[in-house]
Amino acid sequence: MSRVQSLTLAMAGVALLTPSPPPTTAPQPRTEPVVRRTDPVPAVDPPAEARTEPPVRIMDPVPAVDPPAEARTEPPVRSTDPVSAADLLAKVRTCAPVSHGRYREDHGAEATVPVCGTRGAVFWKADMDIDCDGSPGPRCNARTDPYFSASTAFTRSDGRPLSSEETPYVVVPAPSAVWDHRSHGVRGGSVVAVVYRDRVRYAVVGDTGPADIIGEASYATAESLGIDPDPLVGGAPSGVTYIVFENSRVTPVEDHRAAVAAGERLARRFVDADD
Repeated sequence: MSRVQSLTLAMAGVALLTPSPPPTTAPQPRTEPVVRRTDPVPAVDPPAEARTEPPVRIMDPVPAVDPPAEARTEPPVRSTDPVSAADLLAKVRTCAPVSHGRYREDHGAEATVPVCGTRGAVFWKADMDIDCDGSPGPRCNARTDPYFSASTAFTRSDGRPLSSEETPYVVVPAPSAVWDHRSHGVRGGSVVAVVYRDRVRYAVVGDTGPADIIGEASYATAESLGIDPDPLVGGAPSGVTYIVFENSRVTPVEDHRAAVAAGERLARRFVDADD
């Protein structure tokens, strides 16, 4: 054996005696759970042409539209103010006579005054003489009035005559061929609006007078209107309007507060009524 062969064999033996390095371990796969992001994913707006949101509706209230004038059904507003002298006089500007002739204002005077009719009332325009008849008092008695009579055609609830000093009342002519007040719903206790200048006072029918004369009222009526109530020298020569509401009546006839309440109500209805 040559020296070279011997050396080769020796080296091979050394190689067999040298331990081999351990094999390299392959990396193991990761088993930790994958960390997931919990942040919300921002929404991505779809393209403008793909949006399907409904259009925004304006919810402001729609203003009410008034109905046309001809469709309105509200009743007209009625005034609650007291009826004025001008209001009443405007309703009796013209006369449709219901009397069959005319009356005198005083004995011996020419007959010039008709009784007129309108819806719900009769009226006349005349002077005012003072009727002091009825239950006597300090201002109405046989000493103060030479024509005094202790009776009235219509009486109080106790049967006694009315008091001219206490009860505002109006005198109507006694029934005759010229005019019968009863045929127009006028009787004792009927409500009367008496107008003088700018004043309105309410009274009742309380007495009857001569069948051919008109224009007379009680002491209390004249006094309430600012007319001199003296039975001898008082009264008004003209300019007094008497409006009697047909088929009205105050009971008891001497209750002046009831006469005023009824008068105000009837006058308002009379003024507001369509002609």
